[in-house]
Amino acid sequence: MSNILLAIMGWDPKGWEQRFRALAPQHDIRTWPEQIGDPADIRYACVWKPPAGLLAGFPNLKAIFSLGAGADDLLADPELPDVPVVRIVDSDLTMRMTEYVVLHVLMYHRRQRLYEAQQRERLWREHSQPAASEVLVGIMGLGVLGTSAAWMLHRIGFQVAGWSRTPKALPGLETFHGAQGLEQFLRRSEILVCLLPATPATRGIINLNLLRKLRSSGALQGAYLINAGRGSLQVDADILAALEEGSLAGATLDVFPTEPLPVGSPLWDHPKVTITPHNAAQAVPQTLAISVLQQIDRIELGIPLVNTIDRVTGY
Repeated sequence: MSNILLAIMGWDPKGWEQRFRALAPQHDIRTWPEQIGDPADIRYACVWKPPAGLLAGFPNLKAIFSLGAGADDLLADPELPDVPVVRIVDSDLTMRMTEYVVLHVLMYHRRQRLYEAQQRERLWREHSQPAASEVLVGIMGLGVLGTSAAWMLHRIGFQVAGWSRTPKALPGLETFHGAQGLEQFLRRSEILVCLLPATPATRGIINLNLLRKLRSSGALQGAYLINAGRGSLQVDADILAALEEGSLAGATLDVFPTEPLPVGSPLWDHPKVTITPHNAAQAVPQTLAISVLQQIDRIELGIPLVNTIDRVTGY
């Protein structure tokens, strides 16, 4: 038996606790802050946005599991214990993100926002519709989530290309990498989907300079942004400036530098902005707890972990 700590902020931890107890009765499940017990007993920590310094108080940790798609909050903790940090890679989480990306790409492709505006005005007017094969979609970030979204959009018929920090080959898809490939990638992209991790190198990467390089004269006659990666990637003021000057025709934003998005943000009321509350790929206890417990089994059996985070690159 091993003791597993659940330290979860911003979500209701009850569902996680119930799921872990149901799946792993052989383990002692502790919940922070009520049921920690002796900190020295804790072997594994399953966390989401724990307070800085919290995990340093557990001297016998073997691994830390981030229950969301990112781990930038964890890596920013200067007191983070020197044990493996594991990110969740789960088919359900991946498909939820793919669904979100495909939904919003299609919303722009099929001009759904325009038709919604016409509905409010009781206006019956059809607009020309390019084929998906005429539309250039660019995916920034070719990890598990980005690759899945790229393949699904490709199957629908879009011209999909991907960009990543290091070279990656996706058979049948055009790929770019590094600083030298970024501008060419942007200039061929009408719909930019950002699924990059949060690292020092990606902070503020979605800025006015980048947005001005997007293709605005393609089949959609405008450039569009979908950011479902991390909030630190984007500069909100620059997105607004790009919308006002016409560099962007629309933006779908699921993440923000400050969350929840402050009520005074002008993004809320902008007619060309779609806002969702960081729910593109929700972490669901029913499936993700299984992934965590499988990883714990690997440790207990002496098998190497998978999907550990490189603390140098940040992902």
